[in-house]
Amino acid sequence: MNLDVMIEDLRELVVCESFSADHQAVARSARVVADQGYRRLGVRAETIVIGGVTHLRWTFGTPRVLLLGHHDTVWPIGSLLTHPWSVTGGIARGPGVFDMKAGLVQMFHALAALPSPDGVCVLVTGDEEVGSPTSRALVEESARGRAAAFVLEASAEGGALKIARKGTSMYEVVVHGRGAHAGLDPGRGANAGVELAHQILAVTGIADRVNDGRAPGDGAHGRRADGDRVTPESLGPATVTPTVLSAGTTGNTVPALARLSVDARVPTLATQRRVDELMRALSPRIAGTRLEIIGGPNRPPMEHSSSAGLFALAREVAAELGLAPLTGVGVGGASDGNFTAGAGCPTLDGLGAVGGGAHADDEHVVVAEIPARTALLAGLIRAVLA
Repeated sequence: MNLDVMIEDLRELVVCESFSADHQAVARSARVVADQGYRRLGVRAETIVIGGVTHLRWTFGTPRVLLLGHHDTVWPIGSLLTHPWSVTGGIARGPGVFDMKAGLVQMFHALAALPSPDGVCVLVTGDEEVGSPTSRALVEESARGRAAAFVLEASAEGGALKIARKGTSMYEVVVHGRGAHAGLDPGRGANAGVELAHQILAVTGIADRVNDGRAPGDGAHGRRADGDRVTPESLGPATVTPTVLSAGTTGNTVPALARLSVDARVPTLATQRRVDELMRALSPRIAGTRLEIIGGPNRPPMEHSSSAGLFALAREVAAELGLAPLTGVGVGGASDGNFTAGAGCPTLDGLGAVGGGAHADDEHVVVAEIPARTALLAGLIRAVLA
């Protein structure tokens, strides 16, 4: 593997910005990713546009292995001006370099290192960072019946693989009230803002009701596993977090409408169902107001049983390659690996870049780790296809 070529490929992807909300930018990025895949694999991608979002798929023979990644990022267009591409002191930086454009480069080069890519399907989606609203069905379709899904999301701290993930649910609580003049006749109104305050407290209490007394912070960052089973407890309890809120229109009017976004993270399907029941059981406290609950479960949990066999195989492959012993960790963040695991496909996640700072100002990749991670992926593909 030529590291200089890999770094140039990474630069090419990073400098083509691909903010999820900008579908034109995502389409431009897809063309760059498709061209890079063609150079490395010699086959043109299938371009799939759903709801204006551009996804890419390569299919070689009858697939048994799915390689999964995304090319969209959380970085708004123009972020290169404040976070320019650079490689200094063995560290590569730039918007999306860690999450997860380096993973795409490693994926293409791993496949190119094989005698043949036959038996592999590659899927690169364009809306993972916003919950995969247009690509979920595509991911699940591509995963069903496969022997393995390898997800090229960035690694956890220290290069750990991600062997379990919490599931996610996303809600919006909409409070409908009745407007009135705040000075002349406030009693005629039904204050949606005050009702929203009651609902924030009710939503915050849902986690306590499903966690049997465990503090929401327990294990929230996941727990490393050197071969031991990752349990729901090691992932940490469910969290149900009020996030964005708004109410009212003017300073002298009783609010007629208020909104609250809620982010829920759960270790098991049973917990996800229970959180959903409690969210839908919310009821108004103030006469004249009513609630509308929008949304629900987005990604199912990726439980450790989905990754256990592949993680053991990865440790064997790493040992054969002379790499450092691999570690695994359960994490609170979700990925499209949740969907592949939910579709019944054995899934191993976090096989992408080693580095840190995903979605943050210090996003970076350790350049020296790129060849080893690429070799690990190639070895895993060979082992499953064999």
